[in-house]
Amino acid sequence: MTRREWSVGAGALAVSGGLVLALASGGAPATATTAPTPAVVVSKMTGPGSLSNTHTAWGIYGTDLGVMWDNGAGEVLVALGDTFGNAWTPPGGNGNDWRSQVLLRSTDTNLADGMTFSSAAEDFPGHAKELIPSQKIDGVEMTVIPTAGVSVGSRQYLGYMSVRQWGPPGEWDTNYAAIAYSDDNGENWVTAGGPQWDNPTGNNPFQMGAFVRHGGYVYLFATPNGRNDDAYVARVSENSVLTKSAYTYWNGSAWVSGADTQAVPVIDGPVAELSVRYDPERQKWITVYMRGTDIVLRSADTPTGPWSSPQVVVSDADYPGPYGGFIHPWSSGDDLYFALSQWNPYNVYLMRVTLDGNANVVRPNLVADPSFERQTGSGVSAPWACQGNCGIDANIWGMSGDRNGFVRFNSGWHDLHQVVSVTPNTNYELTAWLRTSPNNDNGFVGVRSVGGPPIAEANFTSVGAWTRYTVSFNSAQHSSVEVFAGIWTNNGDMWLQLDDVAIVEVP
Repeated sequence: MTRREWSVGAGALAVSGGLVLALASGGAPATATTAPTPAVVVSKMTGPGSLSNTHTAWGIYGTDLGVMWDNGAGEVLVALGDTFGNAWTPPGGNGNDWRSQVLLRSTDTNLADGMTFSSAAEDFPGHAKELIPSQKIDGVEMTVIPTAGVSVGSRQYLGYMSVRQWGPPGEWDTNYAAIAYSDDNGENWVTAGGPQWDNPTGNNPFQMGAFVRHGGYVYLFATPNGRNDDAYVARVSENSVLTKSAYTYWNGSAWVSGADTQAVPVIDGPVAELSVRYDPERQKWITVYMRGTDIVLRSADTPTGPWSSPQVVVSDADYPGPYGGFIHPWSSGDDLYFALSQWNPYNVYLMRVTLDGNANVVRPNLVADPSFERQTGSGVSAPWACQGNCGIDANIWGMSGDRNGFVRFNSGWHDLHQVVSVTPNTNYELTAWLRTSPNNDNGFVGVRSVGGPPIAEANFTSVGAWTRYTVSFNSAQHSSVEVFAGIWTNNGDMWLQLDDVAIVEVP
C-alpha cells in the first residue's frame, strides 16, 4: 500500500521516467508517542534480507501490508499492497515493476523463528503477478489495495478498495470497496458480480475491511477511507458472501438489512488498517490496528463490543512509520503474531506479542529503545551506552526502521550495552539482530551482571546479512542485568551493527 513519507503525510503516486514515485504531500509531521513497544521483531517477511528472499524469488523488493488468512487447506495466504521490483530503493514505495497487489502462500507452522513462503501467484516463473488490475491514473484510480481475506470451503474471498487519489496526512479518496473471489487458491481472481460499496460522497463506512468467519457468518469490520474514523461491522451468511443484499449491519441494537448507512460505530476512532480475529482459546474477539501513530490491540466478548481500552503493541517511537498489524491466523497459546509494515524500509516484519487469558499484554520486551530509533544524534545516549568506539547509523541500514547502533575500531574490545531490570530467579530469552564486517573473527552477544562477568552469551564470527541471535538465561540473584553485543577488533578495521534487541520473560 503506497502510503506516505511518514512524517509528512499520505503520499501520492506519480510516474516519472518509467518509475513510480511516492510524493509527499503537505501536512504537519506526525507526533510520535513515548509508549514502549512490548512486541518483538521475529523476522523480516518481505524484501532483501527476508527469510524467503522474496526479492530474488518473486521480484518483491519493496511492499507492504501482509493481509493474512487461512485458506482452509493447510496454507496461509498473504496479500501484499503496492509492490515494486529491482529498481526499488528506500524510503517508501517507489521504483519499477509496480504491481498494485501480489499474493504469497505459506505452510510455515513454526512462527517462533520467523515466517517463510512456499509459493506465489505468478504470471511467469519467479515473478509475483498483479492480482487485480488498476488504472494507475491519479484522480481516476491510482491503485487497488487488498484489505481483507477469508476462505469458505475451497473458495477464497479478497476485500479490496479502489483508491482514486492520495490526499493530506492520513487521508485518501476511494471510488469503492468490493470483494473478489478465487477458486484456484488465489492464482486468479474474479471481480465481476460481487458486492460493491460505492463511495461517491467520501463517507461510506465500508471502504477498508477485515473479515472474520465465525458461527456460520462472515463478519466484515470496516472503516471509511483514511485513518481518522470509527469502525463499523456487518455480517453475512458464509454461503452468501457475494450477495450484497444478504448483508446485515449492526445498528446499535440489532442486525438489520438494507442500507449500510444504518450501521453505527462499534470501535471508536481513529481506526486504520484493522485486523480482527476470534480467539477460540480466550473466547474473545481481538483486533490490532493503527491508532494515531501507534499500533494497538483491543478485545471484546462480542463483535459489537464493548471493546477494551487500547493497548499499544508497537510504538511509532521505536518503529517509525508503522501501519498494518495484520494478525497471523495460526497464532495460538500466549503468542499473537502479526505483520507490521514500516514506511522507510517499505517492507513487512513478523512481530510477536504475548497475551494473558484476558487478552492483556504480558511479558513485554524489557529492553528500552530496542531499535535505537529514540537516539537523536550520531552518538549513543541513554538508555544505551558503549565501551570503546560506537555510534548510531541513520541511513536506513537497520534491520528495521531508520537507525541501528554500531561499534567500529581496529584494536581492543568494543560493545554496546544497556542495563535492564529483571526479576530474580526468572527465566528469560534475549534476541538480537546483528551483522559484522567480513573480517570479524570474535564477537559476543549476551547478558552479564552489571559491570561484571557474563551470565550467558553466544559467540559469533563473520555475520554477513542481518541475523537473529538467541540467548536463554536465568537471572539468578540479579534484579538487573546488562545486555551487550560487542567484538574484539584485533583483525584490522572491524565493525558490528546491532538492532531490534529484546529480553522477554519465558514462562
